Amino acid sequence: MEVLRIILTVVYILICVALVVLVLMQEGKSAGLGAISGAAETYWGKNKGRSMEGKLVRITTGLAVGFMLIAIVLNLNLF
Repeated sequence: MEVLRIILTVVYILICVALVVLVLMQEGKSAGLGAISGAAETYWGKNKGRSMEGKLVRITTGLAVGFMLIAIVLNLNLF
């Protein structure tokens, strides 16, 4: 069982590093004064899910869920 704990810890560290990199790659959500005039309803605002930014958000969400689940499993002291 100790081998499984070591494997989970290594995966946990890799997810941590990947989360840091993905968060740093994303653009800021504040658009300045452009957001006041409704600039978010442009072509890029409507199709954001298909853009690279949308993919980064989905990957970040998945990694965050994995991060939390592995953290819970490692703290249960089942191993």
